[in-house]
Amino acid sequence: MELFKGKRGIVMGVANHMSLATSIAKWLVTQGAEVGISYLQDAEGSNKMKARALKATNDFPIQFCNPCDVSSDTSIDHFFSSVLEHWDSIDFLVHSIAFAPLADLKSPTIDTSRSGFIKSMDISCYSIIPLAKQAAQLMTNGGAICAMTYLGGEKVVPGYNLMGICKAALESTIQYLAYELGKENIRINGISAGAVKTLSSSAVKDFKSLLSMSTEINPLQRATNIEDIAKSTGYLLSDMASGVTGEIHHVDCGFNIMAAVNTKTSKSIPTAET
Repeated sequence: MELFKGKRGIVMGVANHMSLATSIAKWLVTQGAEVGISYLQDAEGSNKMKARALKATNDFPIQFCNPCDVSSDTSIDHFFSSVLEHWDSIDFLVHSIAFAPLADLKSPTIDTSRSGFIKSMDISCYSIIPLAKQAAQLMTNGGAICAMTYLGGEKVVPGYNLMGICKAALESTIQYLAYELGKENIRINGISAGAVKTLSSSAVKDFKSLLSMSTEINPLQRATNIEDIAKSTGYLLSDMASGVTGEIHHVDCGFNIMAAVNTKTSKSIPTAET
């Protein structure tokens, strides 16, 4: 069954083969979608980021691979102008973009720098607003938007620090956009992904311990994998979720429901290499 036959859209934030964005784009293509991707714009004279994005997607067809620096309105405008060179409308948009300066991410929240806070919020949260605005103009028959978030935006996850604040802001932004875009038959939701090994998660302090702990505690007693996240993202983007908007959907093997671990029954389980 091809859930996305005849549909087309954009997945933003492909960095390498480990990216959630890569897995999502691949799953959408297998379901019949036409997909274009974005990657972080290279520094002048470099093609490193583009090469990584193309390598990550070389085993499935994409319609285009174009740069976008979401901290720049000019870059966003250029990206969507390039989309119009291929399509006159789209059906979906995936926002899989987050950033915090390493020094701020690894430091206690109370030591966060003003400049680091502003830059992190700009890229990790604010960017969904101009991207949704541009995408909505191309969703002439309605559409769906989905952004990636994490439990650290709802509750304290030691080590997640500044990024948790950014995700909290992102989740609130999703709800306000859901209200405003609903009249245009555009839905927007968030995927609260479980701990999976990606390029960005590797920068989180004590991530290996977090991954191991979440695997041991969650009800399914296994690690969340990127295919879990891709399939649930696909559901929220598809017509099967036609009545769902403004939601934060947890895809973490149930980790978010747990308040404690049963030390008598818990056991260490190898984590998935994703």
